[in-house]
Amino acid sequence: MPIWKQIALTLALGLAGLLGTAVFAPGVFGIGEAADAARPGQGGAQGAPQGAPQGAPGGGGSPGGARAAPVVTALPPGEGQIADRVSAIGDGQALRSVSVFAETPGRVTEIFVGSGQKVQAGDLLLRLDAEAESIALERARLVQEDARTRLDRAKQLSASGTGTDVQLREAELALRKADLELRQADYELAQRSITVPVSGWIGILNAEVGAQIGPQTEIARIDDRSVLLVDVRLPERMVGRVAVGDPIMAEALAGGFDTIQGRISAIDNRVDPASRTLRVQAELPNAEDRLRAGMAFAMTLDLPGATAPSVDPLSIQWSREGAYVWVLREGKAARLPVQIVQREAAQVMVAAEFQPGDLVVIEGVQSVRPGAEVSVRGAEAPNAEADSAKAAP
Repeated sequence: MPIWKQIALTLALGLAGLLGTAVFAPGVFGIGEAADAARPGQGGAQGAPQGAPQGAPGGGGSPGGARAAPVVTALPPGEGQIADRVSAIGDGQALRSVSVFAETPGRVTEIFVGSGQKVQAGDLLLRLDAEAESIALERARLVQEDARTRLDRAKQLSASGTGTDVQLREAELALRKADLELRQADYELAQRSITVPVSGWIGILNAEVGAQIGPQTEIARIDDRSVLLVDVRLPERMVGRVAVGDPIMAEALAGGFDTIQGRISAIDNRVDPASRTLRVQAELPNAEDRLRAGMAFAMTLDLPGATAPSVDPLSIQWSREGAYVWVLREGKAARLPVQIVQREAAQVMVAAEFQPGDLVVIEGVQSVRPGAEVSVRGAEAPNAEADSAKAAP
């Protein structure tokens, strides 16, 4: 093909491509934009100046509002009573404790109880060999019968006139002497059987069958631990402030026991001049028999004292300067330093300079800032109604 035909064909193809582009993609050459701009009543977001910010005044956006006041729970400070608390350590002892000894020496022949057993007063504990005492009792009975027979004969002779008053008196004296000897023999035989003196729990027995014991041998110790007694010493300032029947709390130092509610059962009649303390005795119930004599107890006595402001434990906050609380005054928050006087489960007694009308923030303390306005939970509805009434005109 000649060269001029090739050039003509190339120009024709290029012209055809430009025409197709103008028809099917008019925006490439700005033709569509110019047409749209020329159409009346079609001004939109594309027609706005490129530098106009979205949401600006007059642009249909929401205005930039101020930060909403935090909502908290606040209550006025209460009034609590500071307890004058005194603590002391004391040892428990049984309500009654008796050591059992034998009156006379002898050999153990029978044992009727076991170690750790609960016994009642009068129960037979053990028995010693009593052969000699039994023989002596039988001999005393024979002597008594012979003396009674002699007295009867003397009475008959005196009645018949053949006996004298001296013989009758001697016979009566012999019978009385025989009666006393019989009582003595019976008493000595009774000493060979050892009984329980008081009701309670018996300790470990120190005797076995066949063992020889004497009056110095402690057979066992019996404790009545239905109630434990604890001696504690209180400071001298408690004189006149404690009375019999006042409650006192006890906690076993061994651990594993709940707090025990006891009461003061006795108060000494004088103050120890050396330690300047007052001896007080407390009773601790032991119905379940879990406590033992000799255990150590931490005794706590609470006496009513002066009054002080009280706040909820959740309101106490801490900083480098110490403890403080958030208070609301005229709807604004302020930090108020406090000094903790006494802490309890439901309230904390503090020393602080509260003013009339102060509200202490309990919940929402994390969002409170000094001088910031705060909304109290439960007061939002009235505030909203008031705002709506103001905005209505």
